[in-house]
Amino acid sequence: MDDWGFAQTDPAQELARVHTFSVKKIQDGKDIEFLITVHEFYTPRDPARPFFAQADKQTNQSVVPYTPCGWGQSLYEALSRCVKEIQRFPYQG
Repeated sequence: MDDWGFAQTDPAQELARVHTFSVKKIQDGKDIEFLITVHEFYTPRDPARPFFAQADKQTNQSVVPYTPCGWGQSLYEALSRCVKEIQRFPYQG
């Protein structure tokens, strides 16, 4: 049983369990490592999307900087959407 959520005393606190992942984007023969943080909200604002994933680097910096992210019903769904978004634009760091 997951009892960690009972530590939250008010839903406005948005208590979340945090998961960290690493993925490499291969671009121009170089490996660029992205760290992805996934928040698993105990009482999400939108019950249909309890998981939120966000990368630590922006892509598309020279045009309109974009931070890859993804929402989902499961950790897998949010994480896979974020990984797809990392691949969507070039990294220009």
